[in-house]
Amino acid sequence: MAKRPDRAGRARSLSRKLAMQALYQWQLTGQTAAELRNQYASDEGFGDADAEYFRELLNGVTAAAAVLDESLGGLIDRPVGQLDPVEHAVLLIGLFELGQRPDVPYRVVINEGVELAKRFGATEGHKFVNAVLDRAARSLRAAEQAAAGAARG
Repeated sequence: MAKRPDRAGRARSLSRKLAMQALYQWQLTGQTAAELRNQYASDEGFGDADAEYFRELLNGVTAAAAVLDESLGGLIDRPVGQLDPVEHAVLLIGLFELGQRPDVPYRVVINEGVELAKRFGATEGHKFVNAVLDRAARSLRAAEQAAAGAARG
């Protein structure tokens, strides 16, 4: 039986979902992170999210978008500009977490990205997200992956 995520885990999952939606909107409208933060903070249901984590994801991704896109370009088989905006937002969050949040296990980052892509992306988009985040984790979290492999025996 799968262990249900704790309250903090659910709050972070909701924060990722809201950040993905805000980043989707950011790509399409060019609104600032502050405008999006204010808009989403006033939405019903935001109280169940980890507001600080949402802010960190939104600010971190928008501030580092050029660097994240450059990294992403080396992991995919097409120009970044051709990515579906939902998949792009999910991948930006995943790359940010893999690079900046070592406290979040790489498997959690990949799983959360895949779940967001399944829920909001194109029909087979989750497979693409899984492959890209897995490739990114191999370089950004090589030590963590090696330790996990050694622990499994």
